[in-house]
Amino acid sequence: MDKYTERRRVERHALVVGVRPERREEYLELHRNVWPQVEQTLRDANVTNYSIFIVGDTLFAYYEYVGEDHAADMARIAEDPVTREWWTRTDPCQVRIVEERDPGALWQPLDEIWHLS
Repeated sequence: MDKYTERRRVERHALVVGVRPERREEYLELHRNVWPQVEQTLRDANVTNYSIFIVGDTLFAYYEYVGEDHAADMARIAEDPVTREWWTRTDPCQVRIVEERDPGALWQPLDEIWHLS
C-alpha cells in the first residue's frame, strides 16, 4: 500500500431503493450508458468504487467516499445541472421501499454490520 492510500480515510456507504417493475428496463438501459459528466461529477466529489446491484426489483448501491466533508460533497453533486437532469430520468424509475431515514430521499442508507478488511 502506498503512502497516499495509507493516509486516505475511506468511508463506505450503502443504499437501497426499489425499481418500479414497469420501468425496470428503462432504468437498466440508462445505466448501460451513464452520462460521462455524471460520472465525472461523482469523481470530483471524492466518490470512488461506486456500484449498483439489482436483485428482483431491489437496487443496492455501494460507494466509497475519500474526501473530508461528505455532506458538502453530496451537496455539490446535487447542485450539478447535468446530474440534476440525469435524476429527472432515473428518479421516476425508483420507489422508496424501506423506512425513510434520509428525509425526502428515494435511496435510503443501510447500516454496515460487518466488514472484512
